Amino acid sequence: MSSLSLAVRDSATMLRRNLLHARRYPSLTLNLLLTPVMLLLLFVYIFGDTMSAGMGGGADRSAYIAYVVPGILLMTIGSTVIGAAVSVATDMSEGIIARFRTMAIHRGSVLIGHVVGSVLQSIASVVLVGAVAVAIGFRSTDATALEWLAAIGLLALFALALTWIAVGMGMASPNAEAASNSAMPLILLPLISSAFTPIDAMPGWFQPIAQYQPFTPAIETLRGLLLGTEIGYNGWLAVAWSVGLAALGYRWSTSKFNDDPK
Repeated sequence: MSSLSLAVRDSATMLRRNLLHARRYPSLTLNLLLTPVMLLLLFVYIFGDTMSAGMGGGADRSAYIAYVVPGILLMTIGSTVIGAAVSVATDMSEGIIARFRTMAIHRGSVLIGHVVGSVLQSIASVVLVGAVAVAIGFRSTDATALEWLAAIGLLALFALALTWIAVGMGMASPNAEAASNSAMPLILLPLISSAFTPIDAMPGWFQPIAQYQPFTPAIETLRGLLLGTEIGYNGWLAVAWSVGLAALGYRWSTSKFNDDPK
C-alpha cells in the first residue's frame, strides 16, 4: 500500500475509535451540548422581550431569536470541542498515545482521528441546537442555497479551527480536568462577543474586547448569510481567523505529539 493509502486507513481506524468512545460515553457530549441550549432558552424566554425592545425591535422576542441564534450556533461549536481536549488529555494521561507512538501506524492518524471526530460531533451538535432554535421560532429570511452552503462551510471551518486548538490544549494538559479548564475560553469568548448584544450598545472601553476576537466576525458573517444583514469585511476576517487558528493549533498539536516522551 502507498503511504497515502496507509494514512487514510489508519486515520479511518482512529476516527472509528473516537466515534465509538463518543457513542459509549455520551454524557460528556450531552453535558457540553446542554450549555448552549440552556443559554438559548434563557435569553429567548427570560430576556427576549427586554433585549428586543432595547435593540429597537419592540417588545417582540421573535426579533431577538433571529439575532441570537447565529451566536448560539457558534457557541455550540466552542462548547463541543472541549470534548476533544478532554479526550486527548485522557489518552495522554492513560498512556495510549505513548503506545501509539511505538506502533507501525501513520503518526498523524492519531490526531486526525480526534480532529475529524470532533468536527463531526460539532456539526451534529449544531444541527441539534438549530432544531431547537427552529422549534422556538427561528426562521432564516431569504437565504439562498448558496448562502446556506456558505454558512455550513463557515461552521465546518470554524469547528476545524477550534478543534485543532482544543487538541493542542489536550496535548499540553497533564490530565482531563486541566484540559477542561484550559478550554473554558472557548465557551467564555462568545459571551463577550456580539452574540447576545450589538457591539455599539456596549461600553466604549469594552467594545475593542468584543470586536477583536475570532467569534465576533464569524457571528456577524453567519448572521449576514442567514438573515441578510450587512457582512462587510467580517467574512474575510472570519476566514482569516479560522485559517490562522487551525494552522496554530495544528502546529502546536503536532509539535507536542512529536515530542519525545519523558
